[in-house]
Amino acid sequence: MKHERFMRLALDQAREALAANEFPVGAVIVADGEVMAAGKRANSLNESATELDHAEIVALRDLLARRPDIARTSLAVYSTMEPCLMCYSTLLLNGVRTIVYAYEDAMGGGTGLRLADLAPLYRAMEPEVRIVPRVLRPESLQLFKEFFTKAENSYWQGSLLERYTLSQP
Repeated sequence: MKHERFMRLALDQAREALAANEFPVGAVIVADGEVMAAGKRANSLNESATELDHAEIVALRDLLARRPDIARTSLAVYSTMEPCLMCYSTLLLNGVRTIVYAYEDAMGGGTGLRLADLAPLYRAMEPEVRIVPRVLRPESLQLFKEFFTKAENSYWQGSLLERYTLSQP
């Protein structure tokens, strides 16, 4: 299945992030069956920690820097974790209408937000936004469990997300 193929590439990005002791989120952006950009979470644990370098944002910045003319509504984003509100709204405002993710973000996931209940800018999103959840969820969950059980990783330690993740079978 094509979703699994691209999610495996996002998982590769997440594994690279985890190997660097970063939060294991990876993303790839696909257009017409071809990977156009990839990104992984950065700056979650170092002295310059920031919430700006989420995998989806890193990949989107890379793509738009290289291909500003790309037909954005043709893009699909594959992420190992459900995009947070920041990433979700950024993807939408940049024209992305297909979002595929592996593991639900029980603490900060944004894809359940009903666009019809928001301001006109979001209510009028065309074409319709398509969300595909839980693609290769077990593989992604395993990476988050590994992250949360490493003593050196303090990001979101003690959070609802950590408790939820470690309670999953």
